Amino acid sequence: MAKTHVTMKVNGTEVEGLVEPRTLLVHFIREQLQLTGTHIGCETTHCGACTVDFNGMSVKSCTVFAVQADGADLTTIEGMASADGSLSALQEGFRMMHGLQCGYCTPGMILRAHRLLQENPAPTEAEIRIGISGNICRCTGYQNIVKAIQYAAAKINGTEFREAAE
Repeated sequence: MAKTHVTMKVNGTEVEGLVEPRTLLVHFIREQLQLTGTHIGCETTHCGACTVDFNGMSVKSCTVFAVQADGADLTTIEGMASADGSLSALQEGFRMMHGLQCGYCTPGMILRAHRLLQENPAPTEAEIRIGISGNICRCTGYQNIVKAIQYAAAKINGTEFREAAE
């Protein structure tokens, strides 16, 4: 099968490659770019483990062809930390609030939460739950994921994080 040349910006760096037209974006990211933080879960857009930020939108990269990303600006979990290696507010929130157990969903969950906080800097608990509803976690029950996102929102907004009484 003939290959197509693609160029895109991934985590702030211009990348290029040759892909078959049927190559999924998640496979291009993992196999050609060696960015393995983007996980492959269901390959049917149900779980969200492969979520990346694509031109300012949360996209499940298992349902996008790499050729569709030609010219796009992508962020993967590897692009979330600061240039000096310090954790982003979301990564810190997941760490501090125990927002992960096995960690399989975490990269996609963080990328979805990142876009959610870009769209709504101070979401309510209900808005967070709706905002991450396309990303499945089989371990945590979501309570600590919600706390992690609330923690990050407070940190980004320069306010004090207060855990709700349970």
